[in-house]
Amino acid sequence: MIGGCRVVVVLPAYNAARTLERTLAELDPNVADDILLVDDGSNDATPALARRLGLQVIEHVINKGYGANQKTCYAAALALQADIVVMVHPDYQYSPRLMPCLAAMVASGEYDVVLASRILGSTAVRGGMPRYKYFANRGLTVVENILLGARLSEYHTGYRAYSRHVLKAIRLSELSDNFIFDNQILAQVQAAGFRIGEISCPTRYAADSSSIGPVDSVRYGIGVMATALAYRLHVAGIRRCRYLEPVPGQKQPSSHEASVADPPRRRG
Repeated sequence: MIGGCRVVVVLPAYNAARTLERTLAELDPNVADDILLVDDGSNDATPALARRLGLQVIEHVINKGYGANQKTCYAAALALQADIVVMVHPDYQYSPRLMPCLAAMVASGEYDVVLASRILGSTAVRGGMPRYKYFANRGLTVVENILLGARLSEYHTGYRAYSRHVLKAIRLSELSDNFIFDNQILAQVQAAGFRIGEISCPTRYAADSSSIGPVDSVRYGIGVMATALAYRLHVAGIRRCRYLEPVPGQKQPSSHEASVADPPRRRG
């Protein structure tokens, strides 16, 4: 718990047995009220290891995709009465030590979503990010900022924190089951007017870190562009996009002041 808010850490896992214990060792148990691992049909011992380490585990019998994994993560976290949900990849690509920082920024009431950016600290390439991924990241981010009207340093990080009211106010079930999910959810957040903060995060690319290959990277890039264009057409009133519409009955911030007045639900 942090700032009176219940924090649930979710680990979307696929073949993470080699790095899971290292990741868990660096997660602050004084902040994480619950740690939940969702295994997406791994071929290794990830689920068994997670249970031995004392984690709550949900298993997909077959591999459903990265987006589908997150959908299960967030639904389960909300069922655990999370006020703040932090997604940490169990492949140790991002520093788990920063989890309390992301949670604290949401708990402050100043931000609804917080991203751990690999770009802000200028360490991505030194951390092993392939140069083609780095330059693709930078190029896509420029286009996305223009079309979404935002100023983020990157949209492609997998290390994120969300407030409960954000996850309840957006249409998670209508998003992709694959990697483009990460961009679609940010488009939803931006369309709804929620506030996005960023912190700098070192990254580590190694043989045991998960990463998509060149062909899937191209497909991802096309999906990113399609998402940004769909957003621009939606907000311009040219072509409505259902998944960018708010969930009926859920609070949407109409301004910074309105959103700050409704911080994450606090528990005594």
